[in-house]
Amino acid sequence: MSITVSEPGSNQSARERAYEWVRDQIIRGTLPAGRFLDEAWISESVGTSRTPVREAFHRLHSERFIDLLPRRGAQVRSVTGRELEEVYAARRLIEGHAARALCAAGAGAPVTLPVLASAIEEAGREQDWFTVAQLDREFHRAIVDAHRNSVLVELYDALRSRQQRVAVRAMQIRPQRAPEIDAQHRAIVAALADNDVDLVSTLLDEHLRPIPEIMAALG
Repeated sequence: MSITVSEPGSNQSARERAYEWVRDQIIRGTLPAGRFLDEAWISESVGTSRTPVREAFHRLHSERFIDLLPRRGAQVRSVTGRELEEVYAARRLIEGHAARALCAAGAGAPVTLPVLASAIEEAGREQDWFTVAQLDREFHRAIVDAHRNSVLVELYDALRSRQQRVAVRAMQIRPQRAPEIDAQHRAIVAALADNDVDLVSTLLDEHLRPIPEIMAALG
């Protein structure tokens, strides 16, 4: 299997390059669930020694991307229905609180939201789910960031990688949901612009509820 690796930034450590490369390939599905990861192949692909790869494996294990199995090595974990449900539950708490606070303060919608919503729609038409997940996270993080609570931002950022992975997996299972998600994004922007606290709470709650069909497919 051949995977193209972009040129790493000069300020990025070898460990970080290895971590981001493996993480992104897992999120994309290029490294599928159940696959064992070969240290030598990854170090050659990333352009680093094996030590940073091993260090990256430990971080990926802590973030539940891979399992480290004695005498067998690193294996990509599956995304489970429970994991998806837990990530969405955490997001409902953080995003819901931030959105309600913005409405209560009369802050309106963050200015980047309409642009991000359009970009998500464009990537969805191309069925580029990796880009959709990245942009979707930027969209929702903008709501959290606008609340200017640094602790909530830190908690939200800790979800980043798992948030993107479950988002990609959910879209791969049910790509026909893209237009529905786009409509929900537009409605959330409108509710924030109107400072409608009740409506934005309802919309986010609906938007961040696991779909039974997806949950069943994940098991």
